[in-house]
Amino acid sequence: MLNQKSISRPIETSGIGLHTGVPVNLTLKPAPPNTGYIFVRTDLDNFEIPASVEHISHCSYATTLLRKGVVLSTVEHILSALRGAGVDNCFIEVDSIEMPIMDGSAEMFLELIEKAEITEQDAPRRFLQIKEKIEFKQGDRKMSVAPSDKYEIECLIDFPHPFIKQQTYHFELKNGSYGREIASARTFGFTTEIEMLRQANLALGGSLENAIVLTPDGMLNENPLRFTDEFVRHKILDIVGDFALLGMPILGKITAAKSGHSVHASMMSKLLKTESAWEIIESNS
Repeated sequence: MLNQKSISRPIETSGIGLHTGVPVNLTLKPAPPNTGYIFVRTDLDNFEIPASVEHISHCSYATTLLRKGVVLSTVEHILSALRGAGVDNCFIEVDSIEMPIMDGSAEMFLELIEKAEITEQDAPRRFLQIKEKIEFKQGDRKMSVAPSDKYEIECLIDFPHPFIKQQTYHFELKNGSYGREIASARTFGFTTEIEMLRQANLALGGSLENAIVLTPDGMLNENPLRFTDEFVRHKILDIVGDFALLGMPILGKITAAKSGHSVHASMMSKLLKTESAWEIIESNS
């Protein structure tokens, strides 16, 4: 039987927001069984925003949550690290409107979680078991979730750039695979987009320290890529983080082609509304 897990003790870090450019303090704290992930805005009287599909506000360049007018942006990397590490319950305290971007991957968050030591709890882990295939399409972007006895993701990306072109990756979440294959893949953007983002007051904290920045035929970063297919691996990192908003790991196969945060959100909403397509099971059943 698999039990739920949390961290053993509180642990802190700090960084800057990718889009706001503002310094942020972050504290992860243990949470009791069946809590899930709850963001706590310590700058607003500890206002709580549960990490849940119902609180997704918008998803242009990051996943943003909104509850009763209170916003929290760029939640996908910390959620990805928690799910990837096998942590089910955690309070995530933050004192700004955006999570810190760290190095643009989930590696520093994963190291933080491991430093806080993962502990088993006295409650069986719950899974969202997929019973029938559900698909979502938006132009040439598409995503599906289908039955499987494990949590697996098949992802394809296609960018007309010499470093990317078409990349595919198949990932199965098990026994530390997230730390080995996915956690260190960094977010990426194009110089052509950056000026547009800055004019929209976005990416103000973006730098070569926290993103791969691609020029039309190369990249601005002097450090090499961490994997030749780092780009598609980062898309999987984002999928794991966004799908953590379902509140429990899935037993199913996610297939994604040219997807992004808004497609992930639409896919999850469609899945949850199709009640015949899933059931919640406990690990001992």
